[in-house]
Amino acid sequence: MLFGLLCLTFAISHIVPGDPARLAAGPDANETMVRTLRTKYGLDQPLPVQFGRYLRGVLSGDLGESLRSHHAVLDDLVRYFPNTFELVTLSLGLAVLLGIPLGMLSAVRKDTWVDHLARVVAVSGVALPAFWLGLMLQLLIALHLGVLPLGGRLPLTAAPPAPVTHLLFVDALLRGEWGTFVTALRHALLPVVTLCFPALASIMRVNRAEMIETLTQDYIQSARAQGFSGFRIVTRYALRNAMIPTLTMIGLRYGWMLGGTVLVETVFDWPGIGLYAVNAAVSSDFQPIMGVTLLIGLNFMLANLLVDLAYGWLDPRIRRPGPR
Repeated sequence: MLFGLLCLTFAISHIVPGDPARLAAGPDANETMVRTLRTKYGLDQPLPVQFGRYLRGVLSGDLGESLRSHHAVLDDLVRYFPNTFELVTLSLGLAVLLGIPLGMLSAVRKDTWVDHLARVVAVSGVALPAFWLGLMLQLLIALHLGVLPLGGRLPLTAAPPAPVTHLLFVDALLRGEWGTFVTALRHALLPVVTLCFPALASIMRVNRAEMIETLTQDYIQSARAQGFSGFRIVTRYALRNAMIPTLTMIGLRYGWMLGGTVLVETVFDWPGIGLYAVNAAVSSDFQPIMGVTLLIGLNFMLANLLVDLAYGWLDPRIRRPGPR
């Protein structure tokens, strides 16, 4: 799958119009300077030769060099990806913590005002564009109310903690810089809510549908007849069986959120791989785009692998060997 992703992104990045060597040389460069840059970066060679060289670089940990910043793409990804990882992890964690209980409550209180309200939230989360929601939150909460910062990772005058894991929240806790942690959390609230809302809606809808179906099963009726409490039936028996499709949605959402941070990071000026990819795309800088795509695809595959492993933890029948 990674090889197919490499082939696809390489082909697309070299089909789109634009001359990266000319853009890197600047508007005042002459043809000699442009040809020199093409030769330096191997852009004058046939596409199969360029692709083979790129594959050798990927296998050796070299993702190429950015024509715009002249930095190694791998170094840029190490710098920007932790910010995106924290944003996506916090957003998905909030979506799971809210979506599963709301979906469960909506199924238990089916066709009541609670269920109707939950469905309105779910439909709104699917229908509202993330960039529009982010702009509205900025206008209302940041500009009009002045409760939270407008964007950014930290204030311009604030220095980040010395890197340990390159994760700002973790590094602030490890260094004991509680003020930096609180400041970073305030800056993260609006983008986290914006990115969380569509995932919350999807998780809640899937969990509600699976819970409604599970609550009608015979073993649930048998547990009720035996006198088990409603809370135990819902949380221990029904929810555990309804979580398998919900886990699938969580795994898919993680990958979608990694690729969907582009608009959120652009709106909130969040220094992650989404904003990094946008700047590279504007300048036709192919190497960073391919590096970002490869990183997102790799994380998508790892997330789905973890989801598959979690199936066996939730349902012993999955990890039990079948008849031979």
